[in-house]
Amino acid sequence: MSRTKTKKKPNPVTSRKGVSLNVVLTAAIAVLAVAVFGGILLSQRGAENDSSAALVPAGAHTLSKVDGDKVTLVEFLDFQCPACSAHYNGVTKKLEQDYQGRITIVTRNLPLEMHPLAVPAAQAAEAAAKQGKYAEMYHALYDNFDRWAVDGQSISSDRARAVTLFEEFAATAGLDTAKFRSDMASADVQAVIDRDLADGRKLDVRSTPAFFLNGEKFEPSGQSFADIDTELRAKIDEALAR
Repeated sequence: MSRTKTKKKPNPVTSRKGVSLNVVLTAAIAVLAVAVFGGILLSQRGAENDSSAALVPAGAHTLSKVDGDKVTLVEFLDFQCPACSAHYNGVTKKLEQDYQGRITIVTRNLPLEMHPLAVPAAQAAEAAAKQGKYAEMYHALYDNFDRWAVDGQSISSDRARAVTLFEEFAATAGLDTAKFRSDMASADVQAVIDRDLADGRKLDVRSTPAFFLNGEKFEPSGQSFADIDTELRAKIDEALAR
């Protein structure tokens, strides 16, 4: 009796003609690698965009503005912070004058809970901004720091005295004081301060003053204001020369 041999069917994968399985797998891995790498790049760019928006959002206040923003210095500040006042007198006031029209200088609010008049002062600055006088109020608050922010060697909590002085500064700057008073208490003004605080948290800003130069946090190695001023100017000049 003869036996009929069962014909073995070819494996549809291994016997397929054309592109080999190895080539297909290699191509698939390459496509996956490109997709992953591209995703990483997009993620990094997204993070950079988020960081940039957190530093300089639309409508941020500038003490100096240059087209193209080749060099941008951002300061997170607290108007009642003694260290901010000292930096203003020792570094930033003169720096603003010397680099006016050469770099962009942006200021952001970061009122700290330990300073009871920091929020009212920020409200005064933002209320002045609504009448186009932010810079005038910014300078008035720091130039008159000893009149409203402190009582002798202590931080002041006298809100009534401070607000009276803020209105005096507003009048000196030529503002409509009734509108200024109303804007200080407005939701719009508080929303700007809250946005600045949220951006500060995103950037892990925990103390004031905090400076960012072209997106990088400025961490001076010197202790004196002269040393800090020299270091900051050197970095600014280096960025301008590029």
